[in-house]
Amino acid sequence: MSHDHSSPPESTQDLLLRLPYFGGVPLPVLQQVAQRARRLRVRRDAVIVRRGEPCEGVHLVIEGRVKLCCESASGLERVMRIVGAGDSFGEALAVLGRPYVVSAEALSDADLLYVPGSVLLDQMAASAALARQLVHSLAQHYYMLMGDVSAYTVHTGHQRLIGYLLREAQAQRGTAFRLATSKGVVASRLNLTPQHFSRILHDLVERELIAVQGRDITILDEPGLRAYQNLQSS
Repeated sequence: MSHDHSSPPESTQDLLLRLPYFGGVPLPVLQQVAQRARRLRVRRDAVIVRRGEPCEGVHLVIEGRVKLCCESASGLERVMRIVGAGDSFGEALAVLGRPYVVSAEALSDADLLYVPGSVLLDQMAASAALARQLVHSLAQHYYMLMGDVSAYTVHTGHQRLIGYLLREAQAQRGTAFRLATSKGVVASRLNLTPQHFSRILHDLVERELIAVQGRDITILDEPGLRAYQNLQSS
């Protein structure tokens, strides 16, 4: 006789507990949120929300990656942010009752939880921990936005791309890593055209600072890469 040793599916409450968002939140509050949360499983390239649609809740990413993007009048896509597991989007708009200013599309198969904004706001009154997490999330997103504006204003394309590669190496804990998404998406996220992105990569390869094989990147000379980044001030 065969036996099925597969694990039972996680409950919504268990999924919430995996998210930093709900760290320290009392169990009764967690249960109230779980009762109203809706689980979403989406395939790669699926549109989760569209720019202009009403935002009435928060999306929490359990697994996968989502890009927040908008399109210019000429049809050029601009990636504003890439959201990964443990992150979220929609808080500010849900609180303000404003429509989405960007679209959200899945970069991979993804597992998300959607929590109505009214539920979060109601439960904040019962949990200081949840209120702190919401404020922390909003502050973090604001900080990232200001960092992006600063980078686009004062940093060259070389500096932005080198900074991104160094951060990815640190996040993936090694000098050899794989880009989590396509080069085109990374270029858009860094406010670079695909052509400019490719020229910078080629320059770094020619200088033997990195090696590139498709989406696989190896940093060959980290001190040299940091020194070259500092030289790119104009």
